Amino acid sequence: MSNTNVLPLLEPEASEVVAPCCPPLTERPLTAEEAEKTARMFKALGDPVRLRLFSLVASHEGGEACVCDISDVGVSQPTVSHHLKKLREAGLLTSERRGTWVYYKVEPSVVAAMGQMLGSLG
Repeated sequence: MSNTNVLPLLEPEASEVVAPCCPPLTERPLTAEEAEKTARMFKALGDPVRLRLFSLVASHEGGEACVCDISDVGVSQPTVSHHLKKLREAGLLTSERRGTWVYYKVEPSVVAAMGQMLGSLG
């Protein structure tokens, strides 16, 4: 499903990928650095548009989506680009330019680490 009315996004800027950093919350207190990195990830998901975009990428066939397939979330394309950039900066998504389009993929190691960190609370 390709939306030909959507303009391609600009080439993503290189950003620091946030690596999984933290142990389960019940294991030990987080260091200040671990808390900062983890808060950045959760803050990125705290916006409803970002959470929806993240969900669209994660649930897309193959766990990867072209921006042309996920840009219809009720906001302008520049706003979609901004939110995708924030998700990349938080280390939750990776991106790859293929021709005109940018493809996004969930960073599985970071998501697994977040799940493990929170899963220990139950």
